[in-house]
Amino acid sequence: MSGFGKVAVLFGGTSAEREVSLNSGARVLAALCGQGIDAHAFDPAEQPLDALKGYDRAFVALHGRHGEDGTIQGALEVMHIPYTGSGVMASALGMDKWRTKLLWQAAGLPVPEYEILRDDSDFVAVEARLGLPLFVKPAHEGSSIGISKVKESGGARAAYLEAARHDGLVIAERGILGGEYTVGIVGDETLPIVKIEPAGEWYDYEAKYQRDDTRYLCPCGLSPDKEMEIRAQALAAFRMVGARGWGRVDFLMDEAGQHYFLEINTAPGMTDHSLVPMAARVAGMDYPALVRRVLELAAHD
Repeated sequence: MSGFGKVAVLFGGTSAEREVSLNSGARVLAALCGQGIDAHAFDPAEQPLDALKGYDRAFVALHGRHGEDGTIQGALEVMHIPYTGSGVMASALGMDKWRTKLLWQAAGLPVPEYEILRDDSDFVAVEARLGLPLFVKPAHEGSSIGISKVKESGGARAAYLEAARHDGLVIAERGILGGEYTVGIVGDETLPIVKIEPAGEWYDYEAKYQRDDTRYLCPCGLSPDKEMEIRAQALAAFRMVGARGWGRVDFLMDEAGQHYFLEINTAPGMTDHSLVPMAARVAGMDYPALVRRVLELAAHD
């Protein structure tokens, strides 16, 4: 016996990130079953949540809305099923890029300069204030869905309209171009920082999941002192949101070497391109051990 009882691996779902979730969940399920754990696939898009009755734990490999925004977490709370990752509040807050920024700003953590866009925004003035290039993004989507890089004057309106197709809340953010990085967190430990070097202009959906020429550097090239400073701040940022179990905090560096926290991911990808498994491997934890550790940390409020 594994000691975990009957485990539901929740993946698929109804969000824009369904395909990524199917990939993550299939690998998690295989890793659990390969260790003799009584794990079963569960797709909330195809099965009623009532069918979770009788499960002892849930591994949440859902991404995006209804998966990492607190809704499935609330259902699991009501059913008294321990689940992986963050609770209801931290999941909902982490999914909201704007409110996460407000919290981190209030705590004095560095975040990129940004503005909220609306139908009646003065887009030219926003471009002037933030400078070019800038990024326009939906506040509640993941996997770079709906994000545009605005490089030329006058492009912000079209970028806003694209983002607004996905979300009623849209953010414009100053482009920070000195490098993109991520800090994986498992339990109370931070993992080695990964630097992401896309072959294209930025780390978009295609670079994340479909291309094989995105480079991932771990060790990331920062000095040991700088890396440990950022890892400590990332853990503080993670806890500030109320996150628990495991997750990822993304940050950017500018050309002067200043870092800016970008967002938190409370249900990170577990595909063959994903960042937390990559960092865990460098730290000496293979994929099956990582999956088992995350499952061990399952809890409910």
